[in-house]
Amino acid sequence: MLRSMTGFGASAGLVEGVQFAIEARSVNNRYLKVTAKLPEIWSAMETEVERLVRDRIRRGTITLRVRMRLPEDKAAHRVNVAALKSYVEQLKMLETEANPTMHIDLASVMQLPGVCEPPPADELCEATREGLMDLASQALDQLVQMRDQEGKALSDELLGQCDEVSTGLEVVRQRAGQVVKDYQQRLADRVSELVNEARVQIDSDTLAREVAIFAERSDIAEEIARLTGHIDQFRKAAEGSVPAGRKLEFIAQEMLREANTIASKANDPEIAQTVVAMKTAIDRIKEQVANVE
Repeated sequence: MLRSMTGFGASAGLVEGVQFAIEARSVNNRYLKVTAKLPEIWSAMETEVERLVRDRIRRGTITLRVRMRLPEDKAAHRVNVAALKSYVEQLKMLETEANPTMHIDLASVMQLPGVCEPPPADELCEATREGLMDLASQALDQLVQMRDQEGKALSDELLGQCDEVSTGLEVVRQRAGQVVKDYQQRLADRVSELVNEARVQIDSDTLAREVAIFAERSDIAEEIARLTGHIDQFRKAAEGSVPAGRKLEFIAQEMLREANTIASKANDPEIAQTVVAMKTAIDRIKEQVANVE
């Protein structure tokens, strides 16, 4: 079943007192591009998050954003008592030696390097790692589900356009056999007219040779066979279980090439008109497969 490259998924939850909110978005891309936007303390987890995405998705630009809000008790900086004590002792020595009236400002001391330390990130990451990955999986599940739903609509549209190409190709196949006969009749009528006017004779061998040259030049049996094969391959790929977006793009391009060759070789207005409708359907196919994973 086909899968679209556009989708959205989200999840949120409380893990060890930490509130996480995760969003996963995807848009079209010829290849797979993963961007993980994580809080700074989670930067080391970027590779693991990207691997989680690549295990589920094969094509598209995927952006996974993680927002984190710490509870007050975990967000508060910790006082390094040893560092604070060392600063105070040194300041007391200066107070005694330099200026007995000088007073120590605790607020200023707290701003000195090493006195206030952020909460340890390693412990927090280790405690919440598994829960965060579970939430990321939930967001990606929603994303994939939306891509599957849109893919079903894409599949119906693509197979419908394929049917239109098949219908037009059948008209071309039936008409192809009549083209040479019509040319032979037109040529015979024109030769007869010229003979009557100029009173000259053209032998049947010359007429047959001209018809044979035209028949060889306008023979589209090979192109019809190849286009039929491309249509069958397209349907099989679209109904398969593996991502086939790039393969479908290639097949659609080949379908258009064969249709153009048919139109240029057939030398018949009816076939040319039918091919125009076929090419319109193939152009719609090319537009839609650009959205397929």
